[in-house]
Amino acid sequence: MVYGARHKPYKGSLEEFKRFVAYTLERICARMPAGQEKFVSIADLKGWGYANSDIRGYLAALSILQDCYPERLGKLFIVHVPYIFMTAWKVVYPFIDSKTKRKIIFVENKKLKSTLLGDIDESQLPDVYGGKLSLVPIQDD
Repeated sequence: MVYGARHKPYKGSLEEFKRFVAYTLERICARMPAGQEKFVSIADLKGWGYANSDIRGYLAALSILQDCYPERLGKLFIVHVPYIFMTAWKVVYPFIDSKTKRKIIFVENKKLKSTLLGDIDESQLPDVYGGKLSLVPIQDD
């Protein structure tokens, strides 16, 4: 789970953000059961605005994911997408490799629960999306 509205690029440097992304991906991989190679992620953009926009950060995170963790991402569901996000998306999209592009799914609000349950077991789906998993933050606000 990533909450886009909690990202405050003005509160830290790009290097700090890159370290956080690497730390987060390492934590995800370390917590995966033996034999599981891929993870599914949800990026929730509810409340995201221009103050949260960070093109350099997005490009750095994509580079880390694609270059250092190839084939680890199973799918990335992007939910609660505000219209203004598409401006940033148009800048970032050309830098995403074709394999990664196929793994990114924008989910309509009215199909949120059914779409997520198509790939995420109810026991692993966060309760905020109708599942049974209570979220435990690895970083607070």
